[in-house]
Order: sequence, then C-alpha cells, then structure tokens
Amino acid sequence: MLLMDEYRKGWAIRYLREAKAELEAARKIPYMAPSLVLEAIRKARNAIYYSIGEPAFIEFLIHEELGKTPPTNDQTLRFFIEIEGIVQQLAQLEEVNGDAIIKQADTLIQIATDIVETFTEEKIED
Repeated sequence: MLLMDEYRKGWAIRYLREAKAELEAARKIPYMAPSLVLEAIRKARNAIYYSIGEPAFIEFLIHEELGKTPPTNDQTLRFFIEIEGIVQQLAQLEEVNGDAIIKQADTLIQIATDIVETFTEEKIED
C-alpha cells in the first residue's frame, strides 16, 4: 500500500538527501557549519512534513497550536513543535558549538530518515 503520492514522495526523498549532504558539508567546512547545519535541519524538517502530508497545512497547525494553552496532548503535533523549536533556536544563535549542533542535527536527520523510509516504503542510502 502506497502511503503517499509520487509528488510528496519525491520531495521527501530529495529534502532528506539534501539534508544529509548539507550536514556532511558542515563537517568538512567548519567555518560554514552554522548555516549549513541550520539548512540541514530545515531540509530534514521539510522531508518529514512531505512524508506526513502537505507542508503548508502542517506549518499552519503548528503555528495555531503554539498560541494555545494548555498545549496539545497529540504526540505527533508535539514532535513537530519540538522540531520547529530547534530550527528557531538555531536560527537565532550567534555562536554555535559545532560538534554539539552537528550531533543534534545528525539525530534529527536520522529520525527524518526513519520517518521518510516508513512512509515512502523505500530505503534511503547515505
């Protein structure tokens, strides 16, 4: 059973591959690491969004939820909010601990890989 259409599948896989490439570049070019890691995390987030549904709709749900109290009990939505929080924190950092941030990005990209592979039913090579 195919869980998504070919359009979303193509974008999910593309964003995931680009996220991995950005992270690898960050490891090789330390002075550019902050911007490359931020881009890698954004692309991993986009890969997840395309795997789950329409990214614009997911972003809308997240921004709607951020204004609510008490916060949602929906685990998936809370996960998306956490990812968005990481992206926002990284975007605002002036000084970045390269190794720590790369490790965090690597974890997120691995999570994104698991999600994309699950929903696309396709193994993504490194």
